[in-house]
Amino acid sequence: MWRSGVLIAFGFIVGLIIRFTNGEHLIGLGSYDMTGPAAGVNMMGYANMEQVTAGVHFRLRARTFIVVDGIQGPRFAFVNLDAGMASQLVTIKVLEKLKSRYGNLYTEKNVAISGIHTHAGPGGYLQYLVYSITSLGFVKQSFDAIVTAIEQSIIQAHNNLKPGSVFINSGDVENAGINRSPSAYLLNPAEERARYKFNVDKEMTLLKFVDGATQKSIGAFSWYATHGTSMSRDNKLISGDNKGAAARFFEDWFASITNSASPPVGDASAQEKAKAIKATGGQPCGKTTSQSFKVRKNGEGSRFVGAFCQSNVGDVTPNVLGAFCTDSGKPCDFNHSSCHGNDQLCVGRGPGYPDEILSTKIIGERQFQKAVDLFNSATKELSGKIDFRHVYLNFTDIEVDKDGNTKAKTCPAALGPGFAAGTTDGPGAFGFQQGDTEINELWRKVRDLLKEPSQYQVDCQKPKTVLLDTGEMFVPYAWAPAVLPIQILRLGKLIILCVPGEFTTMAGRRLRDAVKQTLISNGEGEFDDETRVVIAGLTNTYSQYIATVEEYTQQRYEAASTLYGPHTLSAYIQEFSKLAKAMAQGTTIETGISPPDLSSVQLSLLPEPSGDSPPPGKKFGDIKQDVSSGSFKKGDIVSATFWSANPRYDLLTEGTFAVVEKLQDLRWIPVYDDDDFDLYFKWGLDNATFFGLATIEWQVTEEATSGLYRLRHFGSSKKTNSSPIKYFTGTSSAFTVS
Repeated sequence: MWRSGVLIAFGFIVGLIIRFTNGEHLIGLGSYDMTGPAAGVNMMGYANMEQVTAGVHFRLRARTFIVVDGIQGPRFAFVNLDAGMASQLVTIKVLEKLKSRYGNLYTEKNVAISGIHTHAGPGGYLQYLVYSITSLGFVKQSFDAIVTAIEQSIIQAHNNLKPGSVFINSGDVENAGINRSPSAYLLNPAEERARYKFNVDKEMTLLKFVDGATQKSIGAFSWYATHGTSMSRDNKLISGDNKGAAARFFEDWFASITNSASPPVGDASAQEKAKAIKATGGQPCGKTTSQSFKVRKNGEGSRFVGAFCQSNVGDVTPNVLGAFCTDSGKPCDFNHSSCHGNDQLCVGRGPGYPDEILSTKIIGERQFQKAVDLFNSATKELSGKIDFRHVYLNFTDIEVDKDGNTKAKTCPAALGPGFAAGTTDGPGAFGFQQGDTEINELWRKVRDLLKEPSQYQVDCQKPKTVLLDTGEMFVPYAWAPAVLPIQILRLGKLIILCVPGEFTTMAGRRLRDAVKQTLISNGEGEFDDETRVVIAGLTNTYSQYIATVEEYTQQRYEAASTLYGPHTLSAYIQEFSKLAKAMAQGTTIETGISPPDLSSVQLSLLPEPSGDSPPPGKKFGDIKQDVSSGSFKKGDIVSATFWSANPRYDLLTEGTFAVVEKLQDLRWIPVYDDDDFDLYFKWGLDNATFFGLATIEWQVTEEATSGLYRLRHFGSSKKTNSSPIKYFTGTSSAFTVS
């Protein structure tokens, strides 16, 4: 037996060698829940202090793929977060955890953490002060949920590593994004604009991962640029917005085709038809421990992973109907995106206007449908080297070559008045307009109370007028980043540029072109016109926007938020070209000075939940408002409200606060949970009693079969901060769907 085992092992190793000499890689994918606190935490994105979490639209996830060159060759891990953006502090702590587990296998050089830019996720996880003011500082629970999810998704991907293939495909996504600053785009040179048909990038690039042994697909990651602002600044439900929705639809669709004899490939309603298949096989969910809330879909570590990553999104909005004045219904001013000088009246409209959830669904479906097309037709396999380059740079003081004869420098970070005006996706403060280069006397005095900019800063940032001198503000700690990471990942002829911000459309095009030409000219034939370069936006840390020098002159929102002055893009192009040259020539590059770890100085002013109790004579889970009697049809909304406790006591990670159950064979079977697009968990306080309430709403989906259903709520509570957590459930009356 021992001898036969040796022979089997030897044969396996030989098989691996044969596979890898034929160009295959090790591939692994992982996914983990990172939903975070669903009550009372400010959302990251719109900087609206009134926008605090109050429930779950659908859950957020960290999705990871790892590729390894051969058995023990170079590798990298790419993590896609259903979050507004990456965070330097998150990256630091994730890398510390990975080092303790894997040694030097995963480091800042070969791990990329990228955000999809949803504006509907809990904030408080970034380390620089300007990004945590509206969240009342650092929110440990939000931070821990993200760090844990990244670590667990990487662990899953690592443990799932196996021989496999990666296929690449690309194509245009129609009507999922338009330029929200078209007047700034028009300032770019006419001959440059003439090279492109549109003022946004419509191309989606997709990777398809296939298990080498079974030839079954195990995941897909795609990059496409459109903002995560289909959900408005007034929304309070945690949501992955349109990219999170696309991922949910894709994963549901794949579940449907693997469980159906006649898969609805490419069907626009495929994700609707798939949802009923997601339920686990008959778990009654009757226990009262946190484990009972884990309504799993496809089994731990084995789910198909479909990720929709962000790209050069800076000036691209999903509100594709355009921007209109809320008072008159007329289009907004073209140059300033305001109405009669008022920025707050100019608001973009999504395709489902005025229903933002419908807009989210439509824009998500358009990305999902293109991804399905690319997935089904992907035949070009990526082979070749896996490689990476990474460097830390002080972006406040980079010397750039302007035209071969003159030099220029980047500046300490600063924001202009156009930043305060906001965008058509989310208007900002009253009294500002995009394009402003002047500050009124009142705001100038407020600015100077915080920090009057140095004369060097004033001159360096021109034509931007400094409204917030964040790069020169260090009390109580740094307001803005100075040291930034830039990174290049290579998978054969796919090059991923990991950028720590939001490049505008033309800025991204210039960066991609410069890197590609550098690779071709220095690669001795290893790179050619077929080399594909994609931008992974909002990766590893966050430093706001990067506009072209021409767009910078108008000082719309994106330019006013270009932190390091008019030559920011030139610095990126110069430094990425150095990385590309090193990669093409096979040389190393100095790591540079590491960014600070500011975890020890974070302020946390958000109070913790202090203990809950139900109203007199009630217990948690009791019904306050039951479902209405009668029968419901598809499209109807069924709802029930329960006396409940603050959902921050236990996030029910990889679980659910809400379930729709169906009676089958005398058992209640869970068929939908709060990770489904059409089931909503809402939390708030009863206005009369100030006791907590949880409302579950279900819009009866098209594929729901006739039968008897009920709604069920799961929650947790504490009587005091030191009390143990107790779990409870609540159940509505049964109702029929016909």
